[in-house]
Amino acid sequence: MHLQIEGPTPLITPSSSLNPLHQSQPPSTSHNLPPPATTSLHQPQSPSTSLHFHVIGEGVVRVGSARHERLYDKENYIDFRMRLLGEPGHGASVLSPGIHSFPFKLGLPLGLPSTFLGTHGWVQYYCKAALREPNGLTHKNQQVFIVMNPIDLNQEPPVLAQQFECSIEHRLGVGCVGGGTVSCRVALDRGAYVPGESIVLSARLVNDSGTTIKRTRAALTETIQYTAHGKTAAREVRELAVLTRGKVRPGESDEWRDELLYVPPLPPTNLRGCHLISVQYDVFFIIEPKSLEKEVKLQLPILLGTYPFRDEGDDHPPTHYPSTLPIFRPWLHEKPAN
Repeated sequence: MHLQIEGPTPLITPSSSLNPLHQSQPPSTSHNLPPPATTSLHQPQSPSTSLHFHVIGEGVVRVGSARHERLYDKENYIDFRMRLLGEPGHGASVLSPGIHSFPFKLGLPLGLPSTFLGTHGWVQYYCKAALREPNGLTHKNQQVFIVMNPIDLNQEPPVLAQQFECSIEHRLGVGCVGGGTVSCRVALDRGAYVPGESIVLSARLVNDSGTTIKRTRAALTETIQYTAHGKTAAREVRELAVLTRGKVRPGESDEWRDELLYVPPLPPTNLRGCHLISVQYDVFFIIEPKSLEKEVKLQLPILLGTYPFRDEGDDHPPTHYPSTLPIFRPWLHEKPAN
């Protein structure tokens, strides 16, 4: 006897249904749906007392090694159980040789957080099946499925489609020894993007101090925060794209005009509904003085979505969406081209 939940890992949205299909029913073309739980029998007859099916969606934060776990927390999004074969007190059901398919349909609730895999936590969805025999032997299997809860930028606040900026005046040096201010204004063409687009960045830096600015940088960053029992358990910050400019000497200025920060093929992540893991995207403009002064940062939060703003006259290059999960970011390890 062999128990299977067959097929490739399906990708579905919360508006879809888990709909394993009966053998005589043609597959749906509207969604990639999980296949049925099936049993493959090779012996002449096989008695079974029950076939249980369990659908689970959970968020987990785990910080520390397997032996020395420091923090752990968990929350459930789906916990649905059903009996597909057998009734309590009715004895064993005899299955004939061949493949048996057990159909069911389960609607997914709205507002599920998307599948996410990180270093210290994850949001994951999977189905488990257990087929029990009268002798106590249990056959088990499970299948992961991916939930993608899309973010349509056209449904977000309209202000995200507009240009926004921030500015700062920062004093460098003390008294007459290199004392003075550095002023900077940074602007982005809008506040929300999708993978494959480019962030248009403009900036003006005026160095009225006596300290040389060693360099300036613009960086698109991803910050993942893991929470356990209401407290921050871990935090990861990654730079996804970087632009760099050189020195700005005392009394000089520098201007960035429509520089492009490419949004890499990062799977858009919607963790709304998850209280343990949050993902934040920002553009940082970083001023690095040549002296022992601390670097100055300007932070511009952005939203990374799934569906771009609709504009009939838009001639931007087409966007593209990867099929990999958020844990796979191969470009982070690539060396820059000379």
